Amino acid sequence: MIPRVIDVSVIIVNYNSFKLLKACLESIIHHSQGFEFEIIVVDNNSTDGDIELITNEFENIKLIKNEKNEGFAKANNRGSEIAEGKYLLLLNNDVEFFQNSIKDIFDFMEKRECEQLVGCKLLNKDYSIQTSVHSFPTLLNVVGANFFLYKIFPNSPLVNKNYLMKKAIKDPTNTIEVEALFGAFLFLLKKSFIDLDGFDENFHFYHEDTDFCFRFKKKLGSVIYFKSTAIIHYGGGTSQKYLWFHYKNRTLSILKYMKKHFSTGSFLLAAFSHYLGLLLRFPINLLIGLMTLDKEMILKAFYLFRCLFVIPTKNY
Repeated sequence: MIPRVIDVSVIIVNYNSFKLLKACLESIIHHSQGFEFEIIVVDNNSTDGDIELITNEFENIKLIKNEKNEGFAKANNRGSEIAEGKYLLLLNNDVEFFQNSIKDIFDFMEKRECEQLVGCKLLNKDYSIQTSVHSFPTLLNVVGANFFLYKIFPNSPLVNKNYLMKKAIKDPTNTIEVEALFGAFLFLLKKSFIDLDGFDENFHFYHEDTDFCFRFKKKLGSVIYFKSTAIIHYGGGTSQKYLWFHYKNRTLSILKYMKKHFSTGSFLLAAFSHYLGLLLRFPINLLIGLMTLDKEMILKAFYLFRCLFVIPTKNY
């Protein structure tokens, strides 16, 4: 028997989001034709049930069960170690396919000889366009984010990190070179992933995708936003269930990214603006929460306050 040659290895990291994972797997299988693929699920020690109750419903899924929550970066790296495909698709568990999107991008990549990192169009549940690309963090756009300058100057590429998304929407072409892609859908040669030593595992959750895009552009090739196909991205499949996890790791990851890629002076200024931004948001959210009796807003204020005391203690 001739062994099956795998074109694409789809790697999905999961933590407790069994319902989202099942819907994701079903949509991949239903909307993926014309190429050979495998699915690798890396479970970060889910505690809400047995991951095998989900994966056993599908044929030929490779399952890695971590003994603890290793984080998004390390889990993807573990999945890549057993991947047999020419290409990797690093995919969030909170997405659903409604088109043969993987085949579209597989064909696009097969026609090109240069190394590229490709992301597709991300849509909200109502099929409206979701932010899929952004600029790399800089001192100016970090300050812009912390002090709401991006709202005052939304068309400024200097202070609004999502300005590139506005530009991409208006661009008439279907393939646009960008700076950074959101990590819900990242498609690339397995060789490229290995050449960059995968994701930086010092990022437990968040900004590992931005860091990877930065290193990819610097060392290998182009980062491409592929507008010809789309998937639904629900967003926050895990983090919304664990708000403190979300806010804590948002702070840790941006600080680690800035310390890794900024000069010492720029890092200190950016970090100072980040903590000032937290200090500014805490009373605003608390006041709104108390006035509207919104418990989630009050809880958000509490977590923003706690983030003032979150400081990376190792690595970067």
